[in-house]
Amino acid sequence: MENMTLRQMRAKLDSKEISVWELTEQYLNRIHETNDTLNSFITLNTEHVKLRAEHAQKEINQGNQGPLTGIPYAAKDLFCTKGLRTTCGSKILSDYIPPYDATAIHKMGDAVLVGKTNMDEFAQGASNEYSAYGPVKNPYDLTRVSGGTSGGSAAAVASGQVPVALATDTGGSIRLPSSFCNVVGVKPTYGRVSRYGAAAMASSLDTIGPIAKTVEDAAMVLQAIAGVDAFDQTTPDVPVPNYRDSLTQSVQGMKIGLPKEYLELEGLDPGIKALFEQAVARLQSQGAEFVEVSLPHTKYAVPTYYVVVPSEVSSNMARYDGMQYGKPSDNAKSLEEVFYKTREEGFGPEVKRRIMMGTFALSAGYYDAYYKKAQQVRTLIIEDFSEVFQKVDVLFTPTFSTVPFKLGERDQDPLAMYLADVYTAPASLAGLSAISMPGGFLNDLPVGLQFIAPQFGEPVLFTAAAALERSSDIVAPDLKV
Repeated sequence: MENMTLRQMRAKLDSKEISVWELTEQYLNRIHETNDTLNSFITLNTEHVKLRAEHAQKEINQGNQGPLTGIPYAAKDLFCTKGLRTTCGSKILSDYIPPYDATAIHKMGDAVLVGKTNMDEFAQGASNEYSAYGPVKNPYDLTRVSGGTSGGSAAAVASGQVPVALATDTGGSIRLPSSFCNVVGVKPTYGRVSRYGAAAMASSLDTIGPIAKTVEDAAMVLQAIAGVDAFDQTTPDVPVPNYRDSLTQSVQGMKIGLPKEYLELEGLDPGIKALFEQAVARLQSQGAEFVEVSLPHTKYAVPTYYVVVPSEVSSNMARYDGMQYGKPSDNAKSLEEVFYKTREEGFGPEVKRRIMMGTFALSAGYYDAYYKKAQQVRTLIIEDFSEVFQKVDVLFTPTFSTVPFKLGERDQDPLAMYLADVYTAPASLAGLSAISMPGGFLNDLPVGLQFIAPQFGEPVLFTAAAALERSSDIVAPDLKV
């Protein structure tokens, strides 16, 4: 069952060849067998999972099922889940149980939530080593990172613990772990999926999307969760097309841009560039036209990102004060100490670092020099993409410059960790849609390739990704779990 697509599961459930609980139990068994090794889950939905499975089975028996009814899935542990602990990977929320479901969880309908996956604390990091609950290990090499911040979701899908998972992407947090774990991850257009009920990190960049084994599986999940939401004013009333219709479209005549700045970046592994060029050749053989394009402000994307994001982090983290949100310190002796000690004890080093960076960038005398200037450069990055998308339909790049790095290798070097976002942050700053998909293996370690499309360009993303997927003959090495 671990290798079946959602469409195949749907057929078996609808024909009663397997029950929802039998399907769910197989995945739960896999989690119990492997989670001590991978550390991909923080909390399992032990109290409610069988009830959810029984409800889904009833809907199937009555003929009321939808595409995801009875499908097991996991959610990154920053989605509010009614009655199920949500920690955001932090000590400060170790006991927080939300009273409601996030919109994305609600829209998953009668799919069966099996648990909440591990993540970098408050979605701040690039390796999934900044979780208060320990790092997530890569299922292809247990000495290496799974990628952040949605490493738990990516590792869970890659290792067969769940067929699909929900995650978030602010600067690459879906695409990077998908690249590192040999799975498909979609960062939708900003506002395509409601953020209501998902803990905010950087509100002007946060997006919600699926991680899955195949492009079609990812399209099915995005189909379910996309759309306008009255609880989130950043979700425009733009119709959601049938993404699965895009999967069978030809790339004949599609113009695909190759951003020269991305391919000339220092540190791009020659082996990854070779796999990338092989993928270009496969798409050319299907009739796609490749055009070299320029995004001249690419070199400013990471510095811009790491001014805008910490600034918004410093604002969003202010709510965790031990009063309405956050476990208050037991050592505080005054109201003032509640604020100080709660955050000192509850936040990890990366969250503290970003709060301090952001507070400095927003402070009197520095706002214009940092935050305002970063927003102006962000506009230039957006204009670069706008000009390029007048010439091409989609862009094609590597997702990351190297294979997954070793656990602890960059833990003491924040700058090296921040540079991990160099291929993914530009699309996030511009609010574009993007997808990372398996591109092959280098020394038995996964390599990801990325398509970037205009806002609400998910259909062309799926067309290009599905065409590349059909032409690929990737043979994955054995998992280490």
